[in-house]
Amino acid sequence: MSKQHSPGFLAVVDDAKSRVKELTIADLQQFPTPYVLVDVREDLEWLAGHLPAAIHLGKGVIERDVEKAVQDKQQTLILYCGGGFRSALAADMLQKMGYQDVWSLAGGYTAWVNAGLPLTKPQV
Repeated sequence: MSKQHSPGFLAVVDDAKSRVKELTIADLQQFPTPYVLVDVREDLEWLAGHLPAAIHLGKGVIERDVEKAVQDKQQTLILYCGGGFRSALAADMLQKMGYQDVWSLAGGYTAWVNAGLPLTKPQV
């Protein structure tokens, strides 16, 4: 079941996407390393499962915490969320903070799951 997003939210996302680079799952699988894969979803989403090797910096705290997690502003960052909207918003903000190589994963976690790719669940 897909979410119905409000027109105002979609307008803000479209504006951010005009400044953000996006890549697909296929692109990610061929993407040169190193890069930092960042899950910007909410805590409960992260706990339900995430992409292998991802770190978690939820969209609500990413601006506050990213400089502790990734000090090098030239480091490549690939952000994902559930469907590619929140990650585009977060990527836009990180670019404004001076990060120079930020990407948003189009389709996000949903596209990853639909492709049948492996997931990781944190140890609790």
